[in-house]
Amino acid sequence: MTGELVGLTGFARALAHAGLPVATDSVESFVRAVELVDVADPDQVYWAGRATLCRDPADHAPYDLAFDAWFHRRPPPSGARTRRQHPRRSRTAVLTPGEQRGRADATDAHAVAAADTEVLRHRDIAELSAAERAHLNELIAVLHPRPPLRPAVRLRPSRRGRVDPRRTVRDMLAAGGEPVRPSRQRRAVRPRRVVLLIDVSGSMSPYADALLRFAHVVTRTNPSGTEVFSLGTRLTRLSRALRARDAEAALSAAGRSVPDWAGGTRLGETLRAFLDRWGRRGLARGAVVVIFSDGWERGDPALLAEQLAQLHRLARAVLWVNPHAGAAGYRPVQGGIAAALPHLDRLLAGHSLATLQELLDEMRKA
Repeated sequence: MTGELVGLTGFARALAHAGLPVATDSVESFVRAVELVDVADPDQVYWAGRATLCRDPADHAPYDLAFDAWFHRRPPPSGARTRRQHPRRSRTAVLTPGEQRGRADATDAHAVAAADTEVLRHRDIAELSAAERAHLNELIAVLHPRPPLRPAVRLRPSRRGRVDPRRTVRDMLAAGGEPVRPSRQRRAVRPRRVVLLIDVSGSMSPYADALLRFAHVVTRTNPSGTEVFSLGTRLTRLSRALRARDAEAALSAAGRSVPDWAGGTRLGETLRAFLDRWGRRGLARGAVVVIFSDGWERGDPALLAEQLAQLHRLARAVLWVNPHAGAAGYRPVQGGIAAALPHLDRLLAGHSLATLQELLDEMRKA
């Protein structure tokens, strides 16, 4: 039986050479089947192998050629190796009229939803209904802001840049003193600090919730490099509250922290408080500062201009986001915004999701 076993396993290898994949368990089944039939009868051996070694109708042709070549010593026809021809399987599904209507309705629904989302991106936040605001909140939550970058103190290996003498010498020592390609390095980058100052006075109340959600997304992207304050009749730091992962929990905590919600606006005094307590101590130095306000100032506009001039000298860039700046025919005639203009890098509109996305791009460029 040992010689027969060698012959059977050799036949299995011949099948593999003919292009028929033969698994080990199939060969074992073939050997057990041959033990139950008359080995002297080629027909019985043929059907034992076909029943155990062929798993698909497409295997029959290469099996027949390999069987004749191995057991009857008949050479295979010209063309060396016979490959299995897999039947083509159609992927076309036949739909009933009801299924066709359902698929068409689903396509139309997706198209309408996409169109509604695009329209909503350009709508003024103050004019949205409750359902539209809920949809807007979902769109704000999936924004992907990229923080602005600044050069770091440390250097890192790079393919380009100035030569790193220490690494180059180490590489030469490792090569036995032979000359090697010089190692190079360049200054690394790290996120630049972003400071968001959000006006929560009565005139900004239609936008305050969306702006705080926007601030939460920016904070979540770079928690250690983002600071958020509310501006009203007093200054309130909201950074810790907005670092919560859940948006609703973060906004609820921020709302409890603000004592002057929907009150008046004293931009000059609150900016002075920010500079005295945090800005000059390092929080505003080299940072991108964004002020969200419509510019209605109850205090002295000259004080606001003075504080903005100091802030501009400290910060990398000062951006002012005014929701009314997106209206047709807008002119910055309010006392606060008129005093602030000479000390700003950009005046932007922040009345819609599209303009908030433009703000992210400006922050990145800064």
